[in-house]
Amino acid sequence: MVTPCGLLSDKQEPVPLKSVSVSLSINEFVTSVSATLNYENEQKVPLEAAFIFPMDEDSAVYSFEALVDGKRVVAELQDKAKAHTNYENAISQGHQAFLLEEDVSSRDVFSCNVGNLQPGAKVALTLRYVQELSLEADGALRFVLPTVLNPRYQLSGCSQDSCLNRKIPIVPLKDVPYTLSMVATITSQHGIEKIQSNCPLSPTEYLGDDKTSAQVSLAEGHKYDRDVELLIYYNEVHAPSVAVEMGLPKMKPGCFLGDPSAMVSFYPNIPEDKSPNTCGEFIFLMDRSGSMESPLSSQSKSQPRIEAAKKTLILLLKSLPVGCYFNIYGFGSTYEAFFQESVKYTQQTMKEALGRVKRIQADLGGTEILAPLQNIYKAPSIPGHPLQLFVFTDGEVSDTFTVIKEVKINRQKHRCFSFGIGEGASTSLIKGIALASGGTSEFITGKDRMQSKALRTLKHSLQPVVGDVSVSWDLPPGLSVKILSPEPTVIFKGQRLIIYAQLTGVMPPAETTGKVCLKYALQGKSFEDKVTFSLQPKPDANLTIHRLAAKSFIQTKDMGLTETPASHKSEVLNISLESGVISSFTAFIAVNKELNKPVQGPLTYMDIPRPFLRPHSQVFPKSMCSPRNRSMCFPVYNECMTYMEEGCRGRSWINENSRQGLDDRENHLIQLIALQNANGSWDLNEDLAKALDMSLEDITAVHPTELVDSSGWATILAVIWLHTNVNDLKCEWDLLERKAVAWVRIHAGRSTILRPVSFPSRRPAIFPERVSLSPSSTTLVQAYSGLAASSSLGRMSVES
Repeated sequence: MVTPCGLLSDKQEPVPLKSVSVSLSINEFVTSVSATLNYENEQKVPLEAAFIFPMDEDSAVYSFEALVDGKRVVAELQDKAKAHTNYENAISQGHQAFLLEEDVSSRDVFSCNVGNLQPGAKVALTLRYVQELSLEADGALRFVLPTVLNPRYQLSGCSQDSCLNRKIPIVPLKDVPYTLSMVATITSQHGIEKIQSNCPLSPTEYLGDDKTSAQVSLAEGHKYDRDVELLIYYNEVHAPSVAVEMGLPKMKPGCFLGDPSAMVSFYPNIPEDKSPNTCGEFIFLMDRSGSMESPLSSQSKSQPRIEAAKKTLILLLKSLPVGCYFNIYGFGSTYEAFFQESVKYTQQTMKEALGRVKRIQADLGGTEILAPLQNIYKAPSIPGHPLQLFVFTDGEVSDTFTVIKEVKINRQKHRCFSFGIGEGASTSLIKGIALASGGTSEFITGKDRMQSKALRTLKHSLQPVVGDVSVSWDLPPGLSVKILSPEPTVIFKGQRLIIYAQLTGVMPPAETTGKVCLKYALQGKSFEDKVTFSLQPKPDANLTIHRLAAKSFIQTKDMGLTETPASHKSEVLNISLESGVISSFTAFIAVNKELNKPVQGPLTYMDIPRPFLRPHSQVFPKSMCSPRNRSMCFPVYNECMTYMEEGCRGRSWINENSRQGLDDRENHLIQLIALQNANGSWDLNEDLAKALDMSLEDITAVHPTELVDSSGWATILAVIWLHTNVNDLKCEWDLLERKAVAWVRIHAGRSTILRPVSFPSRRPAIFPERVSLSPSSTTLVQAYSGLAASSSLGRMSVES
């Protein structure tokens, strides 16, 4: 379910919000965003309206202002309780007032209140924020403008003050009358290769011959039916860097905005271990609430989220290393585990779990994740098998801060890898639990394959732990550094590491440089990355680095109004007020005192309908929203163009024909993977033949029994089928292949199967003269390199 705003009321009355215009300025991997909400009251009575909208968890909101009849009214960031009082007092005195705040239940939901909007009045509200862009596996930088806001399952005893709890009438999506416009300017010294989006864009306009600057805009007609996503590809691989930003000259040294701030970015080149860990306790916590029955995206023929999750679980199960421990939990209003405690990964336990995965349904009601987490954490640890927790959810919870706190308390005993499923998944929850435990987070929407991202994360978890992580600074005498972001404890291959710091003391001459060094250890070897940088700070009117540094500090300390310790609350409040970056304890308040028209009786308000887009089994209690219990609520979710990961790297648009082909191949892939044994082998039987789309008779007719037994033959055929038919999805079955290769090596005893063999002239077989495989698999094929492809098995041939 989603909650829109700016629609028509159930009585077809016009609403005040007319349009939203967004301006982006992206420089390397940081973006500055300015969003303007345009209001007009076409009714004959004064109104109060509350605009509820999603924001990314990492957004640092630092400015809010109103333009009323040509007059600019700048908001002040205040203690939240004080801001609420001032808002109420202003309206009661007949003034116009504006309030911007985070929702009490989650950092990724905001409400903007407009009080005493007079008949015929026009108001433009502008909020500004800065944000880091996430780094994708294929090197793209990802920006998302959230427009989808899902309702959150309301637990008994939780705060009823959240705007997300209000029950609102529904209308068809086509009745959304307000518009969204967006213009993005991108700059990079490395040059811009391409810009992609899940929404129609204008043609990319390069602003110079060197392609270091470009501009795109959202095509007309977008009406909040999807999140807007940009993928930006630069020409060169990202390199380590340090940027130093000047503080405000009028501020005294020692205060947050007075001293220079630094942003350090590392891209550690961590070598991949080809023999990953075989130990570990892997627990998969799967959302089985009613909302998981919804489509993964609103495009036609999109599979339900729960079905994508089941396929992903099968892949994960089959990819686990022999000798580890595992368990699978499903949660909703209640929870259930496959096993009473984690069990050793064997053929029997894997087969039992596989059978249960196939029967999973989205049938457990609401979204209560805290209880199963607590049950997992209270279980005794298995010596030598560190806990790796994988959480899959659409993120529709109301106790976000409580959940994050529970994960943080247990961070020493596990790592949590989280996956947000579908449009509108809570970035606050998904990113929060990963950050609290030293794991990683991923978001899966209509364009993404859940399997690809889940398997990539599993590979991360199987790699040896990068330890002894430290950051050291080499600065001139008289200059010191204060780290504002959390000290890094975990580093993963392919990840970017960002560190924020404040420089205090006497700044040296312009030509002076400093050094920062990242050190870490892997399997007894020491590694280090060094960056030399200029100590001459650069001015920035938006104080981008200062704001991002403040946000990083706030994220680590701010656990909401009820869960934040008193000592942390004081720190968060002080940094928030000093930096101007909003937190759970602050709110922006603006008052237009030129308007002095006392309201006779209560202000008029409307319940704004939401579009009916998908069935939802959860029931959300009605509660009050906004300081004065008047509410309008925000956008939306529907059809979008999609693109897929191509070879698990680049992306391309999918049309219906190619999607159908992908679905057919995926079905065969899932069938084949489901048949693999826990040790990596396959059995030669009718089920395997069906998965390979062949007859068992044809397979056995070309079986070289003098060289390999039936299981070895079946395993080789399965590996070749993977390379032949689904090589573009290799990132999803790479671990399966590794297990298969390892099994064949052990099974063959390095005697016959791994040596070249000559065959007679009549060679009905499955392989062509040459097959392009990974180095580990090539040795398997060499044993049969003399075989020619037969007509009956020709569909499995590979172009050389």
